[in-house]
Amino acid sequence: MILLPEPGPALLAPSWVQRCASVVGHDAPPPKGAIFIDDVGSAGRPYDVVDGVALIGVNGMIVPSFWYIGSSYVTGCNCLRLQLAMAFDDPQVRAIALVVNSGGGLVSGVADLADWIVEAKAAAGKPVVSILAEFAYSAAYWLASAADSISVPRTGGVGSIGVIMVHWDLSAALAEAGIKATVIKAGASKADGNAYEPLPNDVQERWTAECEDLRRLFAGSVAANRAAAGATLDLDAVLASEARTWEGPAGTAEAVAQGFADIVLAPDKALQALIDHLNAQRSV
Repeated sequence: MILLPEPGPALLAPSWVQRCASVVGHDAPPPKGAIFIDDVGSAGRPYDVVDGVALIGVNGMIVPSFWYIGSSYVTGCNCLRLQLAMAFDDPQVRAIALVVNSGGGLVSGVADLADWIVEAKAAAGKPVVSILAEFAYSAAYWLASAADSISVPRTGGVGSIGVIMVHWDLSAALAEAGIKATVIKAGASKADGNAYEPLPNDVQERWTAECEDLRRLFAGSVAANRAAAGATLDLDAVLASEARTWEGPAGTAEAVAQGFADIVLAPDKALQALIDHLNAQRSV
């Protein structure tokens, strides 16, 4: 199972923190049409191809490793990289569409994957677009920003360029229940942030600084990626967003105006626009 780790930073929109704190069972029945990595050789490509466009989903909670393709609930950075690598090498693929519907996930693996997407698409010479099925928040937005363009439906949303960490202090509840935990450690920082004692000020300050470092890494990557895509968005503007989200008709229009997305467009129309663009290039 996967749980939101405690302690540990995460890239999640605030409204998704509670959702992702719930258990995701590895032994749950697979969604209809799901493809396991072991089946890729026999089932063919681990993605659909429509008119030369590889459709690769980025869904649910984003985690470093999840050996499963086709889940609506979890996306593993390892599987996503495998799908993209195969699509970049696939002679039948002219472009790649990341079809995103995710509130974010864990920090681990996202920064390196986003950087790799930028490098790999340049080496392959194939465009990558992010088509939001609805939302791309936090870690999902970081990955979406690595594409050449971002489309968002009018009912969708983008943003939450920030980092969140949750500490649970259970000491009062345990004392009320007549339970006392004794934390035995070797090394002054070995038990930092344990749930059985109040969080010391120095540990909270250190973790806050770590979160801010990660936010600046996140913001710098987004600013560079969006600038490469032609958006007028710099680091100061990204940091000034203070991890807000833009959603709904007014919010998505504002996100486009500020450079956090490129166009407000339904997913099917965004895909068709990409196909039309590829066909027009081929006919020239």
